Amino acid sequence: MQTNFAAVGSAEMEKRNTTTTSDHLRSYIHHPGSGILALLTGLAAVITFAVLIFLVVYILVKGIPYLTPSLFSLEYNSENVSLMPSLINTFIMTFMSLIIAAPLGIFAAIYLVEYAKKGNKLVKVIRITAETLSGIPSIVFGLFGMLFFVTALHWGMSLLAGSFTLVIMVLPLIMRTSEEALKAVPDSYREASFGLGAGKLRTIFTIVLPSAVPGILAGVILAIGRIIGETAALLYTSGTVAQIPDLMGSGRTLALHMYVLSSEGLHMNEASATAVVILIFVLIINGLSSMLAKRIAKG
Repeated sequence: MQTNFAAVGSAEMEKRNTTTTSDHLRSYIHHPGSGILALLTGLAAVITFAVLIFLVVYILVKGIPYLTPSLFSLEYNSENVSLMPSLINTFIMTFMSLIIAAPLGIFAAIYLVEYAKKGNKLVKVIRITAETLSGIPSIVFGLFGMLFFVTALHWGMSLLAGSFTLVIMVLPLIMRTSEEALKAVPDSYREASFGLGAGKLRTIFTIVLPSAVPGILAGVILAIGRIIGETAALLYTSGTVAQIPDLMGSGRTLALHMYVLSSEGLHMNEASATAVVILIFVLIINGLSSMLAKRIAKG
């Protein structure tokens, strides 16, 4: 009997707590400002979703008809502007950039959140510098990469010079997003771990980091998107040669490939097909990162 009464009571409470559309309309009539704000918010959401869907559909419609097998051949020549060399170079540069920038950015964020004293002036300088670097145009990074990596270190226009330039570009982004993700972890998690006798290092790597993984991966995904879509910085560092070189050789990425084809104006259809490949590439990486974040969070 007590169980039945409890079930009935909880059902009545849910009915009282649920609000219908008519209740919302009545509240908006009594408070016109809330109604206007709700209308503007809904309108902004609809416009945003509509623009995103339009862009995706437009890219797919323009590019899918020109995705032919010849575009994925290993050899690029004047008769067949294959994107396969650029796709392989994109994989190489993305992997090289992340394998350097991700550990550095995450460990720097761990130091700023877990080890640095609150109110430390050096920490404030680091944060201001990282935020400033995040807002600098990519062409400035490209000019720095050309002067330092290409000219001063004598690396020439190469995948290595382009990768290190990309590392400098995405490092502040990864560091700041990782820092915010670590700050979002409740202090009660740390206190409970310390209370069970765990040390600081064990607490960070077994409690704090797994809880912050979704936020950290969000920053890594943003970094991947910036790496894949970068053109200005790579024009001065990696070059635009359409081939699969070694690390000290020049090579173009997918974004550079699409830029060169569209700027020439002779292969616009192939440029549209390259845009579809870039879109699919980013979607696959985002999907894999989301699956990894969920698996780590559950584990």
